[in-house]
Amino acid sequence: METLVLSQSYEPVARISWQRAMMLLWQGKVEVVEEYDDRLVRSVTLEIRMPSVIRFLRGERRKGRGIKFSRDNVYMRDGCKCQYCGRKVSRPEATYDHVVPRAQGGRTTWENIVIACVPCNQKKGGRTPVQAGLKLLSTPEKPRKLPGSVQLTFAYEKGMPVSWRKFLRDVAYWHTELEE
Repeated sequence: METLVLSQSYEPVARISWQRAMMLLWQGKVEVVEEYDDRLVRSVTLEIRMPSVIRFLRGERRKGRGIKFSRDNVYMRDGCKCQYCGRKVSRPEATYDHVVPRAQGGRTTWENIVIACVPCNQKKGGRTPVQAGLKLLSTPEKPRKLPGSVQLTFAYEKGMPVSWRKFLRDVAYWHTELEE
């Protein structure tokens, strides 16, 4: 059995095991919003209903480091285009270029790596764009958000506990064709 976790503002944020939900409850971090009618958790001296939906009492802290520095994310940041000529480049054709070459002290960071097509990367070689007579289309920087990244949404689907329905959108809401 799973438990739906809501943020302090009643937005769905996760699905966790009922055991983890009980731990959060005992730690005083959550409150029970809905319970399973037919499921009980028993100890020697206590009997309580299993939580179906819980809610954080305080805002949860975001522990993430932000967007992971990876080739795929650099490709997404640069809009799948060579940053020298602007040509759209498929993933297999894409090369990752150090704007300031490592031989000249350049580091492998968000601010020094761009997508380049093979001809532009070969033209640039081990030089800076200025030395090679090339111009960057945009200044590379660490993105706050990636274009095309997916926001996680929870939708109510057949088989989920009925008690979750009022906190989740129905799948049909997202997948039915809109009228013009």
